[in-house]
Amino acid sequence: MNDYDVSLAEKSPLIPSFDKASLTKESPEKESSEEAFSQVKLATPSAETPLTGDAQRYRVLHTTEYEYQGTVNICQNTALLKPRTYSTPLLEQRCITSSLQITPRPDDDRTHTDFFGNEVLYFALQKPHETLTISATSVLEKHSFAPATDDFLSASEPWERVADLVRFPYTGLTETRLYSTVLDAAQYTFPSAFAGISAELRDYAALSFAPHRPLLEAVRDFVRRIYTDFQYVPGFTTISTPIATVLRERKGVCQDFAHLALGCLRSLGLAARYVSGYIETLPPEGKERLVGADASHAWIAVFEPHLGWVEFDPTNNHLVRQQHLTVGWGRDYGDVTPIKGVMLGAATAEPEVSVDVARLVG
Repeated sequence: MNDYDVSLAEKSPLIPSFDKASLTKESPEKESSEEAFSQVKLATPSAETPLTGDAQRYRVLHTTEYEYQGTVNICQNTALLKPRTYSTPLLEQRCITSSLQITPRPDDDRTHTDFFGNEVLYFALQKPHETLTISATSVLEKHSFAPATDDFLSASEPWERVADLVRFPYTGLTETRLYSTVLDAAQYTFPSAFAGISAELRDYAALSFAPHRPLLEAVRDFVRRIYTDFQYVPGFTTISTPIATVLRERKGVCQDFAHLALGCLRSLGLAARYVSGYIETLPPEGKERLVGADASHAWIAVFEPHLGWVEFDPTNNHLVRQQHLTVGWGRDYGDVTPIKGVMLGAATAEPEVSVDVARLVG
């Protein structure tokens, strides 16, 4: 039995409400037992829903292909590829439609909402196969409320008070309506498999967190330091590279910088979560956009009790913008792996992954 996952974050360039929908299958007009596919509709609203305000609409096509060197007899998998619907103080995202095509047709499939509110598809193939293709197509809308001004950042609570409120909500909060929100955020203060805590991480972050400094102002400075101090070097790390190595070598990719930031912030007692999604990339001036050349991306969100979750992109040195398209979030990458599973057989394969993010006009 072999296990595997697909990590797309290292391909990234430099640069809430949740509607649980029903699952249905659609068959092609002509179907064979070997070439049949399963299409799972994960959202029901019409793509003709009008845009709101200055919203931008995107279509995301995410395809993963396995061509095995041998035969796989059985495989069981999960796919976390449906974008979320949610809002923050600065942005709102709405998933309008999302569908998943799987070839060959799975013998079993079903969706569930995981602990963090992400929609996950489980599917299993229980007959021999030599290829597997998983293709997700989503249409989503991103609305930007306002730019994050210095006044917005400085209006946040002092970072020490936020850390105390998350740790002791019943003694520090005067607004009882915030209890459940703060208690939910508290789970993101603890170390996780890919984002541990340590004195070294705390010391690195502390340079940005002067006493009584507003939380978001401090995080903004901290994100700037990661961007300045670290090199973006694809291939230098793998998913198993400890963040202590990233901190020492000052190299990595977006996934590493997100985990590093999480470890640093949690080492200060703050609540921070890992966000997985896509980022729209634009071609150089005078060049055509290459279909399939976009990539997945990773960033972080930091909790402020009165403002909620505010997202920052350490790889690109800014707060998250309209071009960031969120698929899911959790404690770290392990909670939001796009595709993972186990297979029975002697076959091996490296996945071929392509991502295309396109703006929709009209």
